[in-house]
Amino acid sequence: MIAVKGFENQTVAVLGLGRSGRATIAALVAGGANVLAWDDSQPARAQAEAEGITLRDFSRDGALDGVAALIVSPGIPHLYPAPNPAIAQALLAGIPVDNDIGLFFRSFGSADFAAFDSPPKVIAVTGSNGKSTTSALLHHILLECGRPSQLAGNIGTGVLSITPPQDGEVIVLELSSYQTELARALTPDIAVFTNLTPDHLERHGGQGGYFAAKRRLFAEGGPDRAIIGVDEVEGQFLANQLSEGLHDDRLISISANRKLAGEGWSVFARKGFLSEYRKGRQMASVDLRAVSGLPGTHNHQNACAAYAAARSLGIGPRQIEAALHSYPGLPHRSQLVAEENGIRFINDSKATNVDSAAKALQAFDRIRWICGGLQKEGGLDALHPHLGRVVKAYVIGREATDFARQLPGIDAEICTTMAVAVARAAAEAQSGEVVLLAPACASFDQYDNFEERGADFVAAVTGNLS
Repeated sequence: MIAVKGFENQTVAVLGLGRSGRATIAALVAGGANVLAWDDSQPARAQAEAEGITLRDFSRDGALDGVAALIVSPGIPHLYPAPNPAIAQALLAGIPVDNDIGLFFRSFGSADFAAFDSPPKVIAVTGSNGKSTTSALLHHILLECGRPSQLAGNIGTGVLSITPPQDGEVIVLELSSYQTELARALTPDIAVFTNLTPDHLERHGGQGGYFAAKRRLFAEGGPDRAIIGVDEVEGQFLANQLSEGLHDDRLISISANRKLAGEGWSVFARKGFLSEYRKGRQMASVDLRAVSGLPGTHNHQNACAAYAAARSLGIGPRQIEAALHSYPGLPHRSQLVAEENGIRFINDSKATNVDSAAKALQAFDRIRWICGGLQKEGGLDALHPHLGRVVKAYVIGREATDFARQLPGIDAEICTTMAVAVARAAAEAQSGEVVLLAPACASFDQYDNFEERGADFVAAVTGNLS
């Protein structure tokens, strides 16, 4: 646990009693703070009260009197579409609003670091798509290369629940826009921006607000090195703002679809090969085509980002290449669930938006596509260039009929449930085809989260093949 500093003998309010909220309470108490808490969910409050946590409804007038700070869980709106009532009270009262990420960065350093030969470092990864895979892949590379590492944040362990780091350890954090937007301290040693596509627009007041939330990771703390995906204009703009010139190697540009020319430091993937260039010269090349845990162009971008971060730490190209080959992949992200009679079943339930689903479609040919769910803003037009790979679509979710109407020229069957979709796709698939779950939608119309949806797909595949 990382004990939170700066609130000894002060009262701190914690809003939200999920995983991050409960870890925050423990870390605040460990740092000597007095904690009050609240959650709008009655079952969550009952469980907290049974554990001795003091509850207070912060939305009531005067409930935040004497409170030094309000710490908010990431799922709770603080600005758009409207602040939670408790946060509105804190804003009016001038009480600092923060989250566990901000507390982590203000508390991470320790007097013990002075005795280490190599002080611990923090690498933070953000972006619209690929940040989980990039974070997990980098963590895997570090461990395979003998570097102590912990994986935390939006993936794995909550940031305040990690073990105090040892000499030379690297903490890899996946950070969502919800987390970067509110944190009052953001000071990673290395920061990674994978890409930007429309997502969470209502929460951030539009695409500009969404980009601004991501940009804070680079603008607020000033990382020693920034690794920026430049395949979208936002990444190009961010890279331009961070660089002091063509030879500034504090910036590493990455791309998954073009050669990056120039005198700077770059890592890019083309036609299945990763290349590292520095000062106009090629430094290394890695064949990604045989890396089974990273199928498709989108995963090649993730490989570029993780490779660049590992190179920033001084790890050699051949060491990184060996670690890439042993990477098993993440559940629900281009996960090979089964292969039978020449038919592969791929679980990409994490493809919760149109862009990530488009990238999943690009990774395979002759696809039996399971799709649908709770649609996000923007429609499905970005999928249209890739529908030629789809043999047939099997549409699930409450909005299945509307989703199917937006797939021109595609044979689309309304299945509604996962069980029906998998059964139909498995029965009709031929050797050489892929049954792919890449919903292009949120899961909340039928599931609590994308993990539950992916698990349902895996269970349905297993049942049909048994």
